[in-house]
Amino acid sequence: MLSKKSQYALRALSYLVAKQEEGPVLISEIAEKKKIPIKFLENILLELKKAEILDSKKGKGGGYFFNANPKEISLARIIRLVNGPIAMLPCVSLNFYENCINCNEKHCALHDVLIEARDATLAVLEKKSLLDLKD
Repeated sequence: MLSKKSQYALRALSYLVAKQEEGPVLISEIAEKKKIPIKFLENILLELKKAEILDSKKGKGGGYFFNANPKEISLARIIRLVNGPIAMLPCVSLNFYENCINCNEKHCALHDVLIEARDATLAVLEKKSLLDLKD
């Protein structure tokens, strides 16, 4: 399940994609239009800025804007950045792998099924970019 934080991040980014030709967008505008709590949104946008996906400008005409081309930013990248692993179990995660407690991956049917689920999900999320979220 996609966390609220990931949902908010993707909603905010979809709004920024739609508004990118107009210049920087105020946090308050994004929060109001996308129904996102402003304090929560501030933290999300700051994370995206640290990851160099977004940048911001202070003062008159300020706000958030893309630091990278939205067409080149996959949905998988955003979800991993904001939410962590995409896989349902840590033993099938590509970027956040951990061995499951009391589990033998070589003889675990659940492990094998969830690898298939991970691969199918990634096939979509890696192919889709932020531009695909344009409102």
